[in-house]
Formats: sequence, structure tokens, C-alpha cells
Amino acid sequence: MRILYIAEIVGKAGVFALKQGLPELRKCYAADFIIANADGATGGNGLGRNHALYLRKLGVHVLTLGERCFYKKDLVENIEKTPYVLRPDNLNAGAPGCGSRVYRMGEKKIAVAVLLGQSGFLRTHGDNPVTLLPILAERLRRETPFVVIDFHAQTSAEKKTLFIVADGLCSAVIGSHSRVQTADETILPGGTAVLTDAGRTGSIDSVGGNDAQSCINEYLTGIPEWTKDAWDKLEVQGVMIELDEKGKARGITRVQLPINQENNRENRR
Repeated sequence: MRILYIAEIVGKAGVFALKQGLPELRKCYAADFIIANADGATGGNGLGRNHALYLRKLGVHVLTLGERCFYKKDLVENIEKTPYVLRPDNLNAGAPGCGSRVYRMGEKKIAVAVLLGQSGFLRTHGDNPVTLLPILAERLRRETPFVVIDFHAQTSAEKKTLFIVADGLCSAVIGSHSRVQTADETILPGGTAVLTDAGRTGSIDSVGGNDAQSCINEYLTGIPEWTKDAWDKLEVQGVMIELDEKGKARGITRVQLPINQENNRENRR
């Protein structure tokens, strides 16, 4: 099975970049299944219902979320009706939505789950992912050997720790949240593919996909400011994972696709 993971989509520019780049990525990688992190798709903070529907129509099979999973009320109110949207699995038991599901692709099944790190998140808190992962992986592997985890965490140390725990228990663990692609993709001895962070989909010449001046003003004044989309040097980032019939990784490749911006003036409005 070939799985394409799209790094965190940031704002309107990120949605535009994915729309432009996904057909080429499909042609290049011949992916069987597409996962995209959409934690910043709507205004750089969270995912709205309309964007969720639109990204699904573009061809993304599963949208994963992180600490911003409940920032948009319209999605929260409808998340039970959108099985292709996953919030972190290690949230409180009463949280709406689902954090892991098994999806059918033809004759095969693939399990996708999201875990939230415990370091640095002020508004959203999850249970210990290191404790939960072995239990979660065992449950999902009863249905399919293809198990992919999106680990949305702040620190590289926490991500590296979970990678070691996950080795041999799942097919891949892909880090998200920092919006900066790392160059440490590898397959661990137990057959689990890992990458500390897949990066971002949107503007590369920016601060995490956001307008740099807005971020500078916030640091200079101490006054919170709604950041604006950045549109310079758009790129779709992510990772391509190839799995054998037993769900073990046999290939992992970082994705970096620059987007032609000649016709994107209308999208800036």
C-alpha cells in the first residue's frame, strides 16, 4: 500500500496550494490513500466545516486535527457526521468526534489515528500518548496490518520517544504541528516509518505559513493579533510511505512540491 501524507494545510494559501498540487502528486506517487493534516486550514487556526467538505472533494480520504480540533464551532457541531475527520484519540472520553478509524480501500483496510502530545499546549490537553499507543495499536491491528499515526506534538524529544515506543506496533508515525519539515525520515528496526515533522502546505517564505509582519507586530507590542495568510513561495509538503503486505514500511520519502503562482492573484482576496 502506498500512503501519501500531506503536511499541515495553513490558511487559504495552503488550501489553494493543495488544490493546485494534488493532481500532480497523485500522478507522481500513485498513492492508494491520502491523509492530510488540516489543523490550520481555516484562517491558520482550526478547520471549519466548509473547508473540511472542500478538502474531501479535492480527493483527501482522511483529515487529521491537533490541538485546534475544536476551534471552529460549525465543525464541532457536525464532527459526529464527518467520519473522514479525526481529532486526537487521547482527549477526554466525552469529547465529540473520533480519534481513530479503520477505512476500507477496495479489498484492503487502513487504520488512521491521531495522538496529541502533552508538552506546550495551553488550551487542549490529552492523556499520556506513550501509555495509550500500545493499546491503540493492538486494537487497530486486529482489523488491519496497515496502521498510520499522526502524532501532533510540540517537542522533538516527545516525538522521538513515541517513535521508539511505536516501533513494530504500527506501520508509520508521522509528526506534525511545528510546520517545519525535518530531514530525519527513517524506517526503524521493527519496520515502522517515522519523520519528526512533515512540514506545512502553504507559504514557505513566512512564519509557519502566516504573514511575517503580523507575527513581528505581536512580538513587538505584546498584543495578540490575528495573523494573515502569507502567499510567497507556495509549496505542498508531506511524506510518501510504502508498506508491504504485512504492514511494515519498506520506503519513506519526503515530499516538496513548489506551486506555480502566476494565476493565484484572485485567491489572495
